[in-house]
Amino acid sequence: MSKNICWGFIGCGEVTEKKSGPAFSLIEGSKVVAVMRRNKDKARDYALRHGIPKWYDDPMSLIHDLDVNAVYIATPPSTHATYAIMAMKAGKPCYVEKPLASNYEDCCRVNMISEKTGVPCFVAYYRRYLPYFQKVRELIKAGTVGHVINVQIRFAVPPRDLDYNDENLPWRVQADIAGGGYFYDLAPHQLDLLQEMFGPIIDAEGYTGNRGGLYQTEDSVSACFRFDDGLPGSGSWCFVAHDSAREDSVEIIGDKGKLHFSVFTYAPIVLHDAQGRHEFSPDTPEYVQLPLIRNVVEHLQNKSVCTCDCVSATSVNWVMDRILGKI
Repeated sequence: MSKNICWGFIGCGEVTEKKSGPAFSLIEGSKVVAVMRRNKDKARDYALRHGIPKWYDDPMSLIHDLDVNAVYIATPPSTHATYAIMAMKAGKPCYVEKPLASNYEDCCRVNMISEKTGVPCFVAYYRRYLPYFQKVRELIKAGTVGHVINVQIRFAVPPRDLDYNDENLPWRVQADIAGGGYFYDLAPHQLDLLQEMFGPIIDAEGYTGNRGGLYQTEDSVSACFRFDDGLPGSGSWCFVAHDSAREDSVEIIGDKGKLHFSVFTYAPIVLHDAQGRHEFSPDTPEYVQLPLIRNVVEHLQNKSVCTCDCVSATSVNWVMDRILGKI
């Protein structure tokens, strides 16, 4: 790779406005030179607002733009694999929004092309790199809860306003686009973090239900899973809960204490041990994907190694597909 990483965005929707997009231009040797959206007027508007010189309404035109040498894919999951493979076959590394694809099989296709071409593919599991979750990892590794004996995920939220519009439902609850319902959109971050902390999940089973009837995909999921070292875990997700049941919780239970943290709200990390209750509130950067994007850029510049790649991301899809009964 050139010392200068010149990005082209395929997809420039909401996630790119603040979570990721601005970060690409805040890193030395990195800049955005083109964006693509199916609606050319929206692509032009995004480019002009963010000072980006080129815009397209066709992904192949962006991929084959000679000024673009790396591609960020920020489209719905059903197109991730296709665009990633197109980019890698053109010799251009890619950074893909999570999950890597809408099913495990497509993840395997991405891995095969990355290995065959030697072109890297990274995935936006950016929470691994945030100070908040690095503190969680630090506390676990320091033995604050002792020997870890159980892991529990609990997540519940009320329906969103758009969920009631059965004539124009969000793509995140359309299985052919998202891979499933909101579970497939939100659980990846939780499962990726746990596997990054405790190793691969090697077995998973789940039960799903549609209790609210607002859309066809699952809105309630219960699961159990087991890590490679035998550590058991469980999870419960509900996307049609009453507001009183709202919860965003992961608990790490050990033989000397308990660690409690959130994944989406960044509530204070709480440690219970023999000395009592302790709270930790690490700062979160304005652009949450910045630390990971910096690592990706430095990897492409041969300054460091980024392990948040398509191989590690594939395990998350395997777990989710097992829980949903897709494999």
